[in-house]
Amino acid sequence: MDLIATALPALGEAFSLILQPQQLLYLTLGVLLGLSVGVFPGLGGIAGLSLVLPFIFGMDPVSGLALMVGLVAVVPTSDTFASVLMGIPGSSASQATVLDGFPLARKGEAARALAAAFVSSLFGGLLGATILTFFILIARPLVLAFALPEMLAVTVLGLAMVAILAGRIALKGVAAACLGLLIGTIGEAGHGGSLRMVPESWMLAATGSASFESYQYLSDGIKLVIVGLGIFAIPEIVSLLRQNQAIARGAQLGAGWAQGLRDWWANIWLSVRCSSIGVIVGVIPGLGGSVVDWIAYGHTVQTSKDRDGFGKGDIRGVIGPESSNNAKEGGGLVPTLIFGIPGSGSMAVFIGGLALLGYEAGPQLVQNNLDITYTVVWSLALANVLGAGLCIALSGPIARLTTIRFALLAPFLFMLISFAAFQSRQSLGDLVALFGIGLLGIFLRRFDWSRPAFLIGFVLSTQAENFSANAHQIASFKFKRGMEEGLGYIATPIVLVILALTVVSVFYGIRQSKQIRSEGEVATGAKRAPLIFLLALLAYVATAWINAFSIDLASDKIFPLTVASIGLVALVILLARMMLAGEDSELFADREAAGEDAEAPHSLWGTLAWFASLLVLTSLLGFILALALFMTTFFRLRAGLNWLWSLGLTAAGIAFICFLAGALNRDFPPGLLQNFVDLPWPL
Repeated sequence: MDLIATALPALGEAFSLILQPQQLLYLTLGVLLGLSVGVFPGLGGIAGLSLVLPFIFGMDPVSGLALMVGLVAVVPTSDTFASVLMGIPGSSASQATVLDGFPLARKGEAARALAAAFVSSLFGGLLGATILTFFILIARPLVLAFALPEMLAVTVLGLAMVAILAGRIALKGVAAACLGLLIGTIGEAGHGGSLRMVPESWMLAATGSASFESYQYLSDGIKLVIVGLGIFAIPEIVSLLRQNQAIARGAQLGAGWAQGLRDWWANIWLSVRCSSIGVIVGVIPGLGGSVVDWIAYGHTVQTSKDRDGFGKGDIRGVIGPESSNNAKEGGGLVPTLIFGIPGSGSMAVFIGGLALLGYEAGPQLVQNNLDITYTVVWSLALANVLGAGLCIALSGPIARLTTIRFALLAPFLFMLISFAAFQSRQSLGDLVALFGIGLLGIFLRRFDWSRPAFLIGFVLSTQAENFSANAHQIASFKFKRGMEEGLGYIATPIVLVILALTVVSVFYGIRQSKQIRSEGEVATGAKRAPLIFLLALLAYVATAWINAFSIDLASDKIFPLTVASIGLVALVILLARMMLAGEDSELFADREAAGEDAEAPHSLWGTLAWFASLLVLTSLLGFILALALFMTTFFRLRAGLNWLWSLGLTAAGIAFICFLAGALNRDFPPGLLQNFVDLPWPL
């Protein structure tokens, strides 16, 4: 009763603050900014908050909060546009939406998928805020209960989703996840600083040379935005461009928002469960968006009686993840506000904004400013209503993009993903890494290796290594003091419950994996190409194993060595099976053997060469000059437009990207030309 007596006055004060016209105006402005940023893949909440921070200083605190919360709240909603329409994950929180959202768009049901996603996001955000209203008062002991062993157990649960997304051959999913984990370890180790998969001899090659720059780039690792865009965006763009038609087959828009609303209502209990998952996972610092959509997707599959449609365009595969990712934003506020521990990158910037407004995130905020805490929570809920309403209203017109011939959209998408990738480190190496990861994504897709499993592995790699290394260090110390104390540390009730859930997920996931096609149906072909690709993967994993084995510090070598060992075992078993199997075996899945890709009027390498030409021109001339030449040539030769249309669309694209860069205070990749000639911005 004391808790309720404390909460109700603060809640009433929060509502009186939120519903003032000035605060509603700033909240709406924040929502519009969030929608504008969120629709562009790879930018997300960090870029948006960084844009408004300079204007926060000196503002009325509640107005500033409304502006920031409005922006943060709708990014997980608006990033659905890219996931559904283009098959490009708008952010790490919308990766799972691609699996069924994009196939729905290709069936001509983009408006239906978008509407179901937005209604699910709206419901998730509101349910998350309702739960948090009461949960925030009792959250402190729960958050404190999650120490390193519990965090590691949740990370392992996220990796267990690989079992569900492995496809027809579970070993391929395991190997893909190991590959993602290993690529996530590239660079300096977090503990001892040892270099992994970075040849130290490069450093001695020549200071200032390209080799030294490569050394520096790899030593910092590869960023998530590059891997997400490379693994999903480039393969889908190249595949669609080869077809020479619209995204929606037959250029039909299909059912609209009313059908999406009916789909959500028919699956409302799924939405409730996934929203609850979103809140719970969001509360745990450092996990949040990196794992919650996969857990929700796995739960959606496991609790469904008919699973054949998943990966091919099942609306439940959109409703589950989208319900969880907006609810997760509310859950992420618990560690952010109560402990001052950012649950994500955007929450880290949000803490900085709070400081500019005169508030310090942490226990004092909840104790002394509970009304402000609730203002944040319910501003988040109201922003979800505004954002989802706008997105639903826009879903029909924006979904019409899927009916446009893709050759007219592809240059703009190449422009956007190159710009987004460059923002990760402001280096030309970002574009080289994007192309390399994109090439890997093309082959994973072609030979039916699970791209979702790879991405889960990469996303969870850093935290899995950190949690396991730290937990191992502390557990070793406690075991030296006594067996009982050691077991008490690693075998807490929460850990045991999460591990039980993991075992159940793996058991049922393996049983169900053959019914799920996360990449759709793939024909089988000749032995040669799939076998060469497997040997290439085997060579990389073996190299990673040798590299890890040569590291002196045990803390830096154990994780990559263990992962590489598991990957090697999986790949060797697959190799043995391939050597014994016939060409009609599903081991030799190859999209170039039959189907859309095999019958496409344009070749894979010829289409990929267009994107490669943009990167080569950028390295020589700089991004804007390269873009002008690339887009004009593409529209004229590949899309078959006349000179007037080609030049007009090129000018429009360059004007738009310059406006976006100017508004976000971003720069463009320079080329060799800029080393010799001093050119004005944006050149």
